[in-house]
Amino acid sequence: MTRPPTVSVVMAAYNGARLIGATLDSLAAQTLTDWEAIVVDDASADDTRVVVAARRDPRIHLIALSRNGGPVRARNRAVGVARGRYIAALDQDDLCHPERFARQVAYLDAHPRVALLGTAATVLDEAGTLSPARHAATSTPALIGWLLRIGNPLVWSSVMLRGEAARALHPFTRPEILYAEDFDLYHRVAPFGMVARLDAPLLTYRSHAGGASQRYEERMLASATRVLAADHRATFGDGAGASAGLVVRHVMHGAPVADRAALARLGAMIAALKADHLARHPVGNADRRLIEWETGRRWAEVVRIALAAGTIGMADALAARAVLPHLGVEQLAWARLVGGMRRVLAS
Repeated sequence: MTRPPTVSVVMAAYNGARLIGATLDSLAAQTLTDWEAIVVDDASADDTRVVVAARRDPRIHLIALSRNGGPVRARNRAVGVARGRYIAALDQDDLCHPERFARQVAYLDAHPRVALLGTAATVLDEAGTLSPARHAATSTPALIGWLLRIGNPLVWSSVMLRGEAARALHPFTRPEILYAEDFDLYHRVAPFGMVARLDAPLLTYRSHAGGASQRYEERMLASATRVLAADHRATFGDGAGASAGLVVRHVMHGAPVADRAALARLGAMIAALKADHLARHPVGNADRRLIEWETGRRWAEVVRIALAAGTIGMADALAARAVLPHLGVEQLAWARLVGGMRRVLAS
């Protein structure tokens, strides 16, 4: 038996022949070379297996399943045979930047209290346009811990976690939380340590019509609501399901609130959740400022979306500015103009 590698990459593959070659190329370009990749082909109907098997790199291992069981089970199978000190997530169509593994391993080696580490990412659309992922520009473990209560601050393919934590989770990712299993994992890893993020973009995420986030949106929202409901129960008790549903629909998904009353209800829930979180997890002034800033930024987006959709008026938005230090009058005026145009076009 050879010595275990520093990093084991776990990848579920299904009908990915068109893009998986570039993903494997991005692994070959890593400056940290002590890795293995466990690619589990989930009974693809295309040439995914052929593309992977054609690689002459002994670090790449293909497991070919005879029956399709879905990405969660395929990924869990990969974790079951992974030998690395660290487990790195990677989907079949995303691209690692060359320094990704080296920088994540260095951070985790230096921060033993962190169990799971993501990175910032860029988004590559089908037109070939690159843009930053819409996440906090600056983060700390304290901020990430809070943001997990109102959204998903990490890109799955950027994640690396300690092998002992990954192997202690049974199962690694839960099939019943399909399409939000990554979000669920970030909550379940809490007993093993903190969740953190490197602010450098070390991954390129491909956004395309075939992605799960586009094809299974409602299932994803339902699964995310289930995860947040469990998290919110300590704050809201029996009202956790309602609070989680509002946060997922309007903060995570970006659907406009129905009216001023719904906006007020959502704002009160976020404020109560934040106050309870800070009481349970005291932080220093710098972390508190980051938490206040990022909460306000997300709340501002909720208000702008509703104003542009015409479900609230300018007076409602101005009333909400008491808790929105990031939302200027000029931004509200522009959103109001957009909402007015939409109402005219719809009439």
